[in-house]
Amino acid sequence: MTPPPKPPREHDLGLEYDLGTLHRRRFLGLFAGAGLAAVAGCTPDDATDSATSGSTTTTTSSTPSASTTTSSTDVDEIPQETAGPYPGDGSNGPNVLIESGIVRKDITKSFGSASGVATGVPLTVTLTVLDADKDTPLEGAAVYLWHCDAQGRYSLYSDGATKENYLRGVQAADSSGKVTFTTIFPAAYMGRWPHIHFEVYSSLSEATAAGKISATSQLALPEDVCKTVYATDGYDGSAQNLAQTSLANDNVFGDDDGVHQLATVTGDTSSGYVATLNVGV
Repeated sequence: MTPPPKPPREHDLGLEYDLGTLHRRRFLGLFAGAGLAAVAGCTPDDATDSATSGSTTTTTSSTPSASTTTSSTDVDEIPQETAGPYPGDGSNGPNVLIESGIVRKDITKSFGSASGVATGVPLTVTLTVLDADKDTPLEGAAVYLWHCDAQGRYSLYSDGATKENYLRGVQAADSSGKVTFTTIFPAAYMGRWPHIHFEVYSSLSEATAAGKISATSQLALPEDVCKTVYATDGYDGSAQNLAQTSLANDNVFGDDDGVHQLATVTGDTSSGYVATLNVGV
């Protein structure tokens, strides 16, 4: 696709820039004691192996791989990350943000002239957007959220999904700073820990104009939940891809094991999961 005549944003300046940022963040972290996640792109890989089905109830635990501790009264600023090569925000090709229908809660279906539906284990994502300085909700802030499907494909970009725009949507924060999306659990593709992308804007009008971004980051999913989901039908290859990486060696979450980005997840494969995360801006 031919990108529109819009200057690239900082988070889309390529791998060399991302790696440079990674080294700078790790260097600063030695002195500041702050875990800032590194930046890196996303390169989904076609899955090939089959998985078996299962259903369990999952709750959070105290281990870094299972949950993250978030607080509505003391929130850190969310680490700034790359939007990756498939943002769909006009910075790298298509711009879904300016299309009618992008403001929605249920992002499992494509909208407009597209008709595809992403299938997988149900997932509800609730982000609470907070002022990191005042620890107060940012009512009216908008979140653009997107992620890959159960096969590791990104709508608008990946083969087999270029004509779809599912698993992308915008929501405005309520009086509690909350935005909620109904979606599916994303796949694990080669080289990356399972994750969900999001951008925060000051308002809905700013988001739907693809305007100034207040924060760009990623949400990490807990290992125990991922293992359970990837044992079900439809996530071919995800279990194998998950086994080949970890939060510690992921090139986005590896600086601090995703401590500020690891969602708290509850639920099971039958009724679906709920992922929650506080987002300080």
